Amino acid sequence: MDFIKTTEQDSHYNNLENMSLSELLTNINNEDKSVPLAVEKALPQIEALTQQVILKLKQGGRLFYLGAGTSGRLGILDASECPPTFGVSHSLVIGLIAGGDTAIRKAVEFAEDSTTQGWQDLKSYNITKKDIVIGIAASGTTPYVVHALKLCNTNNIITGCITCNNNSPLSHAAQFPIEAIVGPEFVTGSSRMKAGTAQKLILNMITTSSMVQLGKVKGNKMVDMQLSNNKLVNRGTQMLVDQLNISKEEASTLLNKYGNVRKALKHYKNGN
Repeated sequence: MDFIKTTEQDSHYNNLENMSLSELLTNINNEDKSVPLAVEKALPQIEALTQQVILKLKQGGRLFYLGAGTSGRLGILDASECPPTFGVSHSLVIGLIAGGDTAIRKAVEFAEDSTTQGWQDLKSYNITKKDIVIGIAASGTTPYVVHALKLCNTNNIITGCITCNNNSPLSHAAQFPIEAIVGPEFVTGSSRMKAGTAQKLILNMITTSSMVQLGKVKGNKMVDMQLSNNKLVNRGTQMLVDQLNISKEEASTLLNKYGNVRKALKHYKNGN
């Protein structure tokens, strides 16, 4: 297989240590501008995978993210934001990282090199063919992710991936691959930069689109969000003011009574 890691190729810039702060920031920003365009080119792949995610979630399945290092952390970040944003269970979208929870904050040496642990981590959640697994790896070669996806395929579990290299082992292992080719990083090989940004954009698209399709958004509002702080309580109150044309005092009373924007809207309109 002819496979070249563009994520590992030399930066287009050299002698970074000799640049002024202004030059560093400007050049990083110029590189970052290419990321949305790379994601745009992958839109057909993103749509194909997201359709599978929606199908599985509607059928009662779960979405698993699997990654190492930055990729694993991004998956966990996206998964952790679904319950407060859309009011879904913490068990609906699950992020797993090589090395376990310790690796979220500190790198765990050689954890990503295991060819067996990824599948073991998925099995600990009693994964079945009702679920879907998305492997995340900028390089497209991470053994922890690649081998887990292969075993998912063997067990009739739908697989997808997000990578930033063409024709990678991960893309070949995934049934629904996404390849966002962002090119060399500003600091050679530092895939937490452009590659990480591309992965975050794609993860945003997958879960947001899925939750909209699952009915977790009304109009353009997060009516199922968890009211876990004053900012969100105020946001929920304003939603009720705008939707029902009532005072803030009425809206606040309604929200306190039902604890959820959607429930408050439903009961108010039903006269309860």
